[in-house]
Amino acid sequence: MILWGGTGQAKVLNLIIRHFGSRVVAVFNDFEDAAPPIPGVPLYHGQKGFLRWAKGRELSRYGFAIAIGNPHGRVRLKLHDFLLAKGLKPITIVHPAASVAEDAVLGEGSQVMAGAIIQAEARIGRQCIINTKASVDHEDVLADGVEVAPGATLCGSVRIGVNGWVCAGAVVLPFLNIGDDAVVGAGAVVVRDVPAGTTVVGIPARPMKRRTGVK
Repeated sequence: MILWGGTGQAKVLNLIIRHFGSRVVAVFNDFEDAAPPIPGVPLYHGQKGFLRWAKGRELSRYGFAIAIGNPHGRVRLKLHDFLLAKGLKPITIVHPAASVAEDAVLGEGSQVMAGAIIQAEARIGRQCIINTKASVDHEDVLADGVEVAPGATLCGSVRIGVNGWVCAGAVVLPFLNIGDDAVVGAGAVVVRDVPAGTTVVGIPARPMKRRTGVK
């Protein structure tokens, strides 16, 4: 496998990948000054570095995971499409200590970390991150590129739009909608719908600002 993103997320994913008997052979990062996150595994810079690494390789033999957290869900999706077009396979990664209902659906390239819980009939899009000890309850629907951060809780029948981000320890009450590119701040309690591009904070959560660049 290869990883794109040279942060601590890469270190976490590497341990899960090793647990299942695979190995990371290369890491790619968009920042030139990044240090290699995994001892003994080479780090390459950006798409130019990837194309140099890929030259002469049978890319269909390799899987990929993207170790970049939110608010960069749209970046994950663009990289997903780029690597898929080159012939690599997106790998959905589930930590052995996570709990995923048998009728839940996980999109390509999504990641479910240690202690996370995904309940009945939940639908998780492509390149989502359900982080450490996060809880996604029954019938929740997460669009592509969403991250539910460590310790966050989504109650039942919650919907989150593309690149939505529920930060650490936040709670979203049942039947609410979180719009595209919206952010729920750490520790917030959401009691009403959050419009696209809005950041909400506090208990109860209230709007703080609109994010720029909403698509």
